Formats: sequence, structure tokens, C-alpha cells
Amino acid sequence: MGLMYFNLHLHHSPLIPEPKPIHILILSSWRSGSSFIGQLFSQHPDTFYLMEPAWHVWVRMGQNSLNVLHMVIRDLVWSLFLCNMSVYDAYLPLKRTKSSLFQWETSRALCSPPACDSFNRHDIIPQLSCKKHCANYTFDTIEKACKTYSHIVFKEVRFFDLKVLYPLLQDPFLNLKILHLVRDPRAVFKSRKMVTFALSRDNSILIGANNMKKPDTPYNLMQVICKSQAEIYDTGIRDITSDLHGRYMMVRYEDVVKDPVGKAKEMYQFANLRFTPRLEEWVHSITHGNNGHGHSFVISSQDAVNISRAWRTALSFEEVRKVQDICPEAMAMFGYRPLTNENEQKNLSLDLVLPIPQKDKTEQTAT
Repeated sequence: MGLMYFNLHLHHSPLIPEPKPIHILILSSWRSGSSFIGQLFSQHPDTFYLMEPAWHVWVRMGQNSLNVLHMVIRDLVWSLFLCNMSVYDAYLPLKRTKSSLFQWETSRALCSPPACDSFNRHDIIPQLSCKKHCANYTFDTIEKACKTYSHIVFKEVRFFDLKVLYPLLQDPFLNLKILHLVRDPRAVFKSRKMVTFALSRDNSILIGANNMKKPDTPYNLMQVICKSQAEIYDTGIRDITSDLHGRYMMVRYEDVVKDPVGKAKEMYQFANLRFTPRLEEWVHSITHGNNGHGHSFVISSQDAVNISRAWRTALSFEEVRKVQDICPEAMAMFGYRPLTNENEQKNLSLDLVLPIPQKDKTEQTAT
């Protein structure tokens, strides 16, 4: 009798699985505007966001090859998407607080309940305010917060091959989408020059410590970056497997600063996030300020269009020519017009951001 009741009970009351969170991985390279794109997602009230969680892996395991590091950071991201923060046991001291996590204050989710009581969950929270009021909380508040959100978003600059992520795309417990941000290599080169020391560890891992003091080191680094970004895009739009169908989107930083509200709407739509009036107002204000550059790693209100083309007056034409010579594939693929002389470089009325080549654009839409 008991067994019969049990069967009937199962038949009439099936277990309804809870909806899976949507997982978004923002892929980019250093100095491409990814911190800004990360904030577009972080400030959304439905999003749990972490900035560059793999930083801890590179600090602890930087002596390993890129292939080894790829596998390790993929598995780290995998665990974090499932809100399993114990994966940090290998990289952080056992006695740790929330502020032990790299750039934790860039996450609005870690600056509001249940991770911090100083702000409301729907507030737009500047990272400096968060750092001031929300640092002294236990590490377990990170996992508690993660489990309360419908969208989990990570920004990462340490993946150089999209195929590494295929196991995550195939995992039935994940609902992964990949947003790929690219930027004009000449602008990336100029921005990297400004923070050379801050990137020294990453640079050493990319090209090897023995190659760090060679005269062409900055260009060798750009070659690695351009090649990887082109290959990620090529894989994203040409891969015929169902794993990436509708789950890959490429966006150019220059298009975002030209139409920040419009592009934010597109990215939110891709991520299945609603665009609120408060967010729209914030996106406009953060891209139309006049605070100059500020701190290199702190998002503040700036004139985004002027900053995006600052390389045209800051670089010599010889530097521009060298970058163009080592990044021709990426520039052609992403629609960045090469310059032929210094007069063109200084002529700011000359638009260097062309339509994405039609063949690629069609394929991108099809995937």
C-alpha cells in the first residue's frame, strides 16, 4: 500500500526543477574596455558579477605554461559559475575575508545584501564607496550572494582559445553565453603603454620571462593578443557545432562608446536581462563625463569617445605602423581601417571603424 501511494504521489506531483541561472562569460584582452563592459553587467540588479577571477590562478601558478593555466582557470570558472567558492582554497589563505578576493569591490552584488548591508540591492554602487563600507565581511557571504541571482557574470582576460571552453558549453548544469569584446589594436597598444608595470606579471606569462627585456617586447605581446582575439572570433562565428549556436556575441568597444545605450540594450538582450530606466540613465552619464582618465582600473564618468581615439594623438606613426604590421588579420576581421601616413592619423574626422566585413557579419548572425 505504501509503495502504491508513493508511485501515485510521484505521478501527480512531479519534481519541477528550478530554472537554471544564466551564465555569461565576458572574454577580452587587457586594456580593451572590458572593465567598463563588466560594470554594465555588474550594476544590473539581477546580476552576480566577478572581475577576473582567474587572477588568483596566475598569481599562484604563473610558472606554468598557458596550456596548463587554461585548463586550471577553466575549471575554476566552472566551479564559480555553480557558486562553489571553496575552489579558492587552493589560491587564498584559509583565514580570508571577502576583501581577499581580487577586485571584489567592482561587484555590486558584493556591495549589497546579503553580502553587505550598507547599500540596497537596486542601487548603482561606485566601487570606491563599496570598498569603504563593505570590506569587513566574511568570505562565505560571496557564495551566499551568488546563489540568490538569476544571472552570474564573469569578466576574464586570460582565455586565449575559445575551444578550451567547450566543456562548459556542453555542461547540462550551465547555461553559458559568451560575450566577446574587441578593441582597435592601436588603442590597446597605447593603453598598455600607460600601465606597463601593472601588466608585467601577465606579460611574462604570455611571452616568457626571458623575452621581457627585448626591444620588440611590446609588439610581440600585441602579436599574441591580436592572434588570440582573431582566433576566438573566427571560432565563434564559424564553428558549426550546436554548442555555440546563439551563445556567442562579439562587440567592438568603439561601437559601444559611439552608442552606449543602444549597445547596452543589445548586450542585455543577448543575456536575457531587462534594461531599466535607472540603468539607462547611468550608462549615459558614465560615458558622457569630463573627469579625464582617472585611475586606470577604476570606472568613473568620462568622455568615452575622446578616450577611445586618444591613441591617434598619443602614438607616433612609426608605432602605429608597427602595430598594423603585426595585427593585419585582426584589424581586417574586426573592421579597423589601417592608416597609411601621419596626416591620416592626425585627421580625427577620418573614421577608422568600418563596418564588419559582410561575410563574417552574415556568419555571426547565423550562429
